[in-house]
Amino acid sequence: MTVAETPTLLGRSRELRELDALIGRARTRRSGALVVSGEAGVGKTAVLDDASGRAASHVRVERMVASESEMGLPYAGLHQLCAHVMGAAERLPAPQREALEAAFGLRHLPAASPFLVGLAVLGLLTEAAGERALLCIVDDAQWLDDVSARAVAFVAPRLDSEGIAIVLAMRTVDEAFADLPQLVVGGLGDHDAHELLRLALPGAIDRRVRDQLIAEARGNPLALRELPRALGPAEHAGGFAVAGSVPLESRIERSLIAQLEPLPAATRMLLLLAAADPTGDPGLLWRAGAVLGLGPQDLGAAQRADALAVGTRVRFRHPLVRSAVYRAASPEDRRAAHAALAEATSVDRDPDRRAWHRASATPGPDEEVAADLERSAQRARTRGGVAAAAAFLERAAELSPAPLRRAQRLIAAAEAKHDAGAPDAALRLLDSARDDPLTALQEALVARLRARAGYALRRDRSGGRELLAAAQRLEPLDPTLARDTYMEALAAALYSGRLGDPDEVQTVARAILAATAADASERARDLILRGQALLAADGQVAAMPVLRRAFHAFTARPPDALELRWMWFGSRAAQDLWEVDTLRTLAGRQVELARADGVLTVLPIALSMQILAQTIDGDLDAAEAACDEIDTIKSVTGHPLPVFSRVFLAAYRGQADEVERLARPLRADAEARGEGYALSAVNYAEAILFNGLGRYGEAMASARRELSHTSELGHAMRALLELVEAAVRSGEPALAEEALARLARVTEPVGNTTALAVPCDGQGPAPRG
Repeated sequence: MTVAETPTLLGRSRELRELDALIGRARTRRSGALVVSGEAGVGKTAVLDDASGRAASHVRVERMVASESEMGLPYAGLHQLCAHVMGAAERLPAPQREALEAAFGLRHLPAASPFLVGLAVLGLLTEAAGERALLCIVDDAQWLDDVSARAVAFVAPRLDSEGIAIVLAMRTVDEAFADLPQLVVGGLGDHDAHELLRLALPGAIDRRVRDQLIAEARGNPLALRELPRALGPAEHAGGFAVAGSVPLESRIERSLIAQLEPLPAATRMLLLLAAADPTGDPGLLWRAGAVLGLGPQDLGAAQRADALAVGTRVRFRHPLVRSAVYRAASPEDRRAAHAALAEATSVDRDPDRRAWHRASATPGPDEEVAADLERSAQRARTRGGVAAAAAFLERAAELSPAPLRRAQRLIAAAEAKHDAGAPDAALRLLDSARDDPLTALQEALVARLRARAGYALRRDRSGGRELLAAAQRLEPLDPTLARDTYMEALAAALYSGRLGDPDEVQTVARAILAATAADASERARDLILRGQALLAADGQVAAMPVLRRAFHAFTARPPDALELRWMWFGSRAAQDLWEVDTLRTLAGRQVELARADGVLTVLPIALSMQILAQTIDGDLDAAEAACDEIDTIKSVTGHPLPVFSRVFLAAYRGQADEVERLARPLRADAEARGEGYALSAVNYAEAILFNGLGRYGEAMASARRELSHTSELGHAMRALLELVEAAVRSGEPALAEEALARLARVTEPVGNTTALAVPCDGQGPAPRG
């Protein structure tokens, strides 16, 4: 079926052709996705209604409307999208099925990996499209909860030949969907706008009023239909100006509300119940209605006003009607609606949505409701919804009667905000706890979180020292957390390197050595902390015995959560000691364990260290596959990571344009944030590229920038390999000798075969692309 075969929406032929083409390709098993964007009321929903209605006889259509009120509920949007196809879940591999059931609260598991959930959704939709092509529509996708949005963003670009079409409608394109094909729905042209206004407002209308309505509506179809209804006969004929000071979306909502005001109070309350529950479950609507003494008899007026339709699902005629109804309701009525929905929601099947409704129904402090929200936060973390956990905890704090419990929940909410990649929001939450009475431990936790969030936001030269101060404050109160914070302080100082305080690394390292002087622990995390501090403060010879014990401890027994998190520090130490076999072993083990446990915050860092080992081995294809996996994880979790691995791969393969494209923003960002490690990575990658292309002068210029920073080891140390070669080939023997001498100073103390071989050939084990 084509657009030409049926009546089309006024002025929307282009949009309908593109949607028809997408659906047509799905019918021939060529899957795809499309993001439809445009301002509220511009006609996105109408276009989707038209296209899906005509396609329904040929494809299976699954449609949902996301809701702003449920952005804090993990997987709420995804559950709506998948609810009608969950019967196909039994055909999924067990790990995927279990992850999906855990995400939807149907199974209790320690954790539901977002990566596995994404794979499970892809598999579920594939199974659902087995015999008949599937069209999945997500309207108002800007209101999807974070983990649902990332799951959909994971699935959409991986569609191939399953017969699936995914359409996401949103007001502005969310960053998670920016790489998908786009269709922008704009305002109608002048001719079509006049015609739509004529159809919406038959009869005489003053020309000046008409022209003013056309101008102010800016081609927005909903505005053209709804705004005239707010005008009385005198305004239609008298030429009075239409007030334009209120934003268009607000004016449309006001017009919609004005049309609903004549409805009976019971009908308006029924509309509010439907607006407060975006699941579209008729059974829930009637159960909640019964709590308030409402029933199907109160629906008729809403249907006659064309505001609400109740069939297999509850649907408003336009998403703006839902938001208008909810925003226009009084606080008392909203609380009554949420209380009824909470009472009608099963505590066993959907405890988190019930807790959310209870919280929305509670006008003041209530410890029972706050504790319920805290339990929901714990479940949200288990299900991969760190952002959702923060939302639950923040509301729990607001409802906490006791100041200490309020502070405890605010700190936990701030921690969750930080872990979800929103350090600025974490700091705002901590500010709201400024006047609360805190215990000594809570004050130390606040100081730690302020230091972590500040470093995440600024990456400035004070990060290491601020984290060090937080660690020292925690030392007598929570030694385990203090050691973790010491590790963060040392990492921050090392990453700043030359661009930070020149004494910062030494200051942090010496403080760690003083704090751990009496520590005889042989745990991997304690050994790697002390070993890295020795390496930074006193060099390779002093650190080698402790670091080698750390290497053994990491591989001899399963690590705990903190050890798994910091195992990459062992891989970095192995790199600095030219321990290639150990680097390969530790990185591989961390990748294996992080995959098995679904720890996606750790896996990308572990993969980055494994990529280093793979490039040393010359296995660039395996390294590229690992880069692809990192990109996949980033799309699921949203955690940003620098693209050092990609720039090295491009350098080894001689891809000059790609290196330039990646290096330019990395260099600018490193200089702006004061991160010397990133600058070393860019200089080293450029030197590899230019030597491989025979552009020795440029290779020498890039590598020479690292000459005075050999003591930082890492990329700065390895850049000397390239400098020796570039200087020799450029006729600069003195510079080559200087680089070789500096290289010898960081290889001879190590004494292993790899290290001793490096100054002999001046190239080391790195491959040439």
